[in-house]
Amino acid sequence: MADQHDADREPQPIDEEAAWAAIVAGYGTEPADPPGARPFKSVEDMAGLEADEPPKRPEPPAEPEERPALGSSITFAPGVGGAGPRDYRIAEPKDGDLDASDEGHFVPPEPPPLPEADTTAKFAWLGVIGGPVLMLLAVVFRWDMTWWLTTLCVGGFLGGFITLVARMSTDDDEDREDPGRGAVV
Repeated sequence: MADQHDADREPQPIDEEAAWAAIVAGYGTEPADPPGARPFKSVEDMAGLEADEPPKRPEPPAEPEERPALGSSITFAPGVGGAGPRDYRIAEPKDGDLDASDEGHFVPPEPPPLPEADTTAKFAWLGVIGGPVLMLLAVVFRWDMTWWLTTLCVGGFLGGFITLVARMSTDDDEDREDPGRGAVV
């Protein structure tokens, strides 16, 4: 048994103090490159490897061009929908039309008015919001929780919630008449 494997040997204790001293002594110094490693070359040197002559740099333009700010020629037209891709037009700039103060800020179109709610929806929202608010008031003011107050709070909330969910529109793909609203997968 003259050949002992590394796994058969007992591990040697590590001198932690010496290891820490070596780490502290080497702090801030760059480690040596591993054997066989090529030294680091800058990008300019790497470009020179492909050709023997130094790379030519493009000459800057003689005079910088005056360009208007990005988006300064786009004005947004009020549309029925939101500000979608079809709700804008490109305005042709006129002489003297663009000045330094115009940086092409986006001005959103006026939103359409909210639709009027019918009586059923109003009472459903009153139940959904009013039921918990009434119960919170009863707790804060320490009212007696009688059966009619509890029924009004819980029943109003549940009834309003069920009414609103039942009246939600189901937007099935088959019922859609306008297929131009986006990709149909």
